[in-house]
Amino acid sequence: MLDRPNLRDSKLHVVILAAGKGTRMQSKLPKVLHSLAGRSMLARVLDVAERLNPVSIRVVVGFEAAVIQTACPMPHVTWVMQAQQSGTGHAVACAVADLQHSADTPSSDDRVLVLYGDVPLLSVPVLAPLILASQESALGILSTRVDDPAGYGRIIRDAAGNMLAIREHRDALPDELLIHEINTGILIARLGDLCAWLPQLAPHNAQGELYLTDIVGLARAENKAITTRIEPDPLLVTGINDRWALAEMERAWQLRQAQSLALSGTTIVDPSRLDIRGEVISGVDNLIDVNVVLEGRVTLGNAVIIEPNCVLRNVTLGDGVRVRAFSHLDGAELASGVEVGPFARLRPGTHLAANSRVGNFVEIKASHIGAGSKINHLSYVGDTTMGADCNIGAGTITCNYDGANKHHTELGDSVFVGSGSQLVAPVRVGDGATIGAGSTITHDVPAGHLAVARVRQTMRAGWQRPKKTVK
Repeated sequence: MLDRPNLRDSKLHVVILAAGKGTRMQSKLPKVLHSLAGRSMLARVLDVAERLNPVSIRVVVGFEAAVIQTACPMPHVTWVMQAQQSGTGHAVACAVADLQHSADTPSSDDRVLVLYGDVPLLSVPVLAPLILASQESALGILSTRVDDPAGYGRIIRDAAGNMLAIREHRDALPDELLIHEINTGILIARLGDLCAWLPQLAPHNAQGELYLTDIVGLARAENKAITTRIEPDPLLVTGINDRWALAEMERAWQLRQAQSLALSGTTIVDPSRLDIRGEVISGVDNLIDVNVVLEGRVTLGNAVIIEPNCVLRNVTLGDGVRVRAFSHLDGAELASGVEVGPFARLRPGTHLAANSRVGNFVEIKASHIGAGSKINHLSYVGDTTMGADCNIGAGTITCNYDGANKHHTELGDSVFVGSGSQLVAPVRVGDGATIGAGSTITHDVPAGHLAVARVRQTMRAGWQRPKKTVK
C-alpha cells in the first residue's frame, strides 16, 4: 500500500461526487454502481481515496442514495445528500458545508481533493503528483490530452501556457473546440478558498447549472496560483457516461492486464478473450487459453496451464498444475502437479495435495485431498480429509449433510472406494481399506479391511414388466 503523499502540515479531505442518475446508462441502477473488471466504479474510487489516507472521505449522493450506501458499506465514509442535482459546483458546496460543521475540525489551509464516482481507473500514482505539485497553490487541476475531445471541457491557456479557464464543450467558441487538452474534473483546492469561491458560482451556462470549473476564473481574478498537471494516460482519468463507453473501457483495461501478464512470462492465447476481475500474481511459462475468467486474487506458480472456458476465483495454483476445460475453481488451493477437470468444480476450502487428480464432473468442497489421490469421475466429496494415494470410484458420494448439520468423513492412505458408493458421515475409513462398489457405508472401516454393504441381489424367472394401460 502506498503512503499518503507528503502534504507538509496540510490535511487532506476527499470529496467524491456520485449523486447523478446517469440517464444515458439506461438503467435503474445508479451509474456509479455499474461494474468494471468485476467491481463497481464507486468502490474502485473509494479504494483509491482510502489509500491516500485522508482525514475524511465524503461521498455526495442523490439518486438512489440508500442503494449506493448499501452497496458500499464503508464505515469511514461520510455520506452527503444532494437532494437536487444542480451541477458539480452545488455538489461540492454540499460536501464543503458538511465538512465545515463536522467533528473533523478542518482549517482553511486544509486541502479538498474532488474526485468522481464514475472514473473507475484512478490510482494513487495518478493523483499523488497533482497533490504534491499543487501544495503551494490555491488550486490544482488535472487535465489530459485526447484525440477526440468532443463533449469534454477544454483547458484554455494563454500564450505563455498559463491556465485561464475551463470551457465546457457546449459553451466553447469554435477555436476553443479545436483544443485537445481537456478537463478531467479532478481538482484540489484549499478549503478556505473553496468556501470563498463556491458562493460566487452562478448558472451562466447552457445547462443552467453551477459549474465547479468556474472557480478557475475566480482564482485568476484574485491572482491566486493555479497548478496544472497533464496525465499522460487518458484512460486512467476517463469518466463513464453510457454502457458502450463502459464496455470500451472494460476491453481496453482487460487488454492492458493481458499485456502485463504476457510481458511477465505468461502465454495469452487470445488477449481479447481473457477477463481479469481482480489481482493475478503469475510465475513464468504459464499458458492461459481462451475464454478464461480470473476473479479475486489468483496466484499461479510456474508452468501452469489453464485450458479454455475456465473460471478461477481466489485460487492458488502450484507449479505444473493443469486446469482442463470448462472447470470452475473457487477458493481452492492446488499444490504442484495437480490436474483438474474437464468439467470439475472446486468449491471454497478445497486443498489438493501434490500430484492428485480430479476428473470430469467431480465436485469438491471444504476437503483436503492427499498427495497422489484420484477422484476421476462423477463424484461429490464434501467436508472430507483424504490421505495419500487413494482411489475414489465413479459416482461416489460423501453424505455430509443430515438436513441440519455438516459431518466429516475421514479416509486414510491408500483407500480404495468402489464405484457408486456412499459414505454416510461421520465415518472413518482406515489405511489400505477397500469399499466394495455400490456400498452404503454407515460405520467406521478399520485399516486393511474390505467393507461391502449392499442389498442382496434377487432374481425372479418369468418376470413380466407392467404394461401401459390403454384408455
